[in-house]
Order: sequence, then structure tokens, then C-alpha cells
Amino acid sequence: MIRLGEKQKLTVVKKVDFGVYLAENSKDETRVLLPAKQVPQGTEVGDEVLVFIYKDSKDRLISTVQEPKLKLGEFAPLTVVSVQKIGAFLDWGLEKDLFLPYKEQIGKVQEQDEVLVRLYIDKSRRLCASMRDIYELLQTDSSYQTGDMVQGRVYEFSDNFGTFVAVDDRYSALIPRYEDCSFLRAGDIIEARVTGVKPDGKLDLTLREKAYMQMDQDAQRVLEVLQEYAGVLPFNDKASPEVILREMKMSKNAFKRAVGRLYKQRKIEITDKSIRKIQEGK
Repeated sequence: MIRLGEKQKLTVVKKVDFGVYLAENSKDETRVLLPAKQVPQGTEVGDEVLVFIYKDSKDRLISTVQEPKLKLGEFAPLTVVSVQKIGAFLDWGLEKDLFLPYKEQIGKVQEQDEVLVRLYIDKSRRLCASMRDIYELLQTDSSYQTGDMVQGRVYEFSDNFGTFVAVDDRYSALIPRYEDCSFLRAGDIIEARVTGVKPDGKLDLTLREKAYMQMDQDAQRVLEVLQEYAGVLPFNDKASPEVILREMKMSKNAFKRAVGRLYKQRKIEITDKSIRKIQEGK
């Protein structure tokens, strides 16, 4: 059987001016063309050729000896070469670009974006790309340890869990939801620090500095939000983690550390229900 989206060895069963026809064997009626410019020199009827099977611009099965950047069961970062209303087209190393349907995108993609995608066969038996369901394909056997700095590619967002990252475009990792990742888009490359390795090998990441280095930045963030609230926050460090995350874009622990620093510096006062900025000179 000729398998769409895969590489396989097929036998040359017929030679024509514009290429050769390949099949599993000489008796198989299902045949696929290998265009003349793709045929290895000296190829004769009966020879085996290793080819990749896809579809041409007229939706006909065709083969190539070129190596695609993506095959069925795999995922890879591919570059967006054009964007249309129905979807985008990606460069995957073959003459025909790979279609990424709009519904399979995580956020809107733009030309020259490099996004992590997998290959699938749609209901019309066409090869397409998807930015979804990458999670199950990622590896969990990295050698990274807590404290290591890593590079990864953002590939999905979850309100419940956080921002999903493919470290080295291979390994499963997550930035927890209490960190502010609203400035990120799917496809972005980030530098992050490993904060933990789960028993199953998945990595926990942070974009933040170590606590003692991050505290000053968080304290400045608190002052900025205080300014937005005219100098009075309608909650204090005993507020729920959800409220703090929504308003401050940080965890409750980070917020408490920042508030503690500002309190010691006599820049704020804490009441039962609020935090007030102390005016300079008082």
C-alpha cells in the first residue's frame, strides 16, 4: 500500500518521458509518479527507490526523493511563507507548500513566523499542518536540572495550567499560569530557567529571576499598579492568589515579598483591606 505522508521503498514498474511510475510490486495497480527531474540517474524498471509520498497542486498522489522537513507522526518548526483568510502556507522543503488551516492555528500567524507544527491527514485525505496537540509528541527525557538556563519555543497557552514550551524544540515544559506571559505569541523563542523537574521528566520553567533578584522588579510593578489605582490598592497581601494574579501578574508569594520590601522601605502602608502609597516627605 502506498502510504501518504511517509517515506517508503517502492519499485519502478514503468518508465515514461516525464518520469517513472512506482508501486509496491509489478502486480500492484496503485501507482505513483516520480517526476523525471527526481529520478536517480541510471534507474531502471525493477529498481527500488526510497521516496516520500504527498499530493501535488492538483491533489494527485506524487512522490519525491527530497527529504521533507516533516512526516506523519513528527513535529517540527516550519516557517510561514504566506497567509490567507482560510489559513497559512508553510515551507516544508518540497515544491508544494504545506497548508496550515485557520482552525489549526494557535493565535494568528504572520509571514516569516516560525511555528511548531505536526503533520496530519484531513477528512479530504490531504496532508495538512496543525499547531495543536503537540504536547503528546514531546520528549520527557532531557538532562536539564533545576537552575539550568534553557531555550524553548512557545507552542500553546492554557488558562488552567499556563504557557506550554518546547525546550530545544524537543522537550516538554511549562511556565505556570501565575507568571505574566501575555506578551508572548505561539512560535516565540524564549530564554528561561528550570525551576523543577517533575517525576515524569517534564520541566517547570520561569521567565523570572531568582527571588532575591526579582524582588526589586516586582516592587516596582506594585508601585506602578498603585499609581494606576490613584495610590490605593483595594486589597492587601492577604488577597486570594486569583486576585493577585489578575491585577499584579505575579504569584501571591512574589507579591508578598515585593510588598514586604516596600513596607520596610516605608513606601507603603498596609491596612486591613488595602495597601496605600506613602507620599514622599511624609
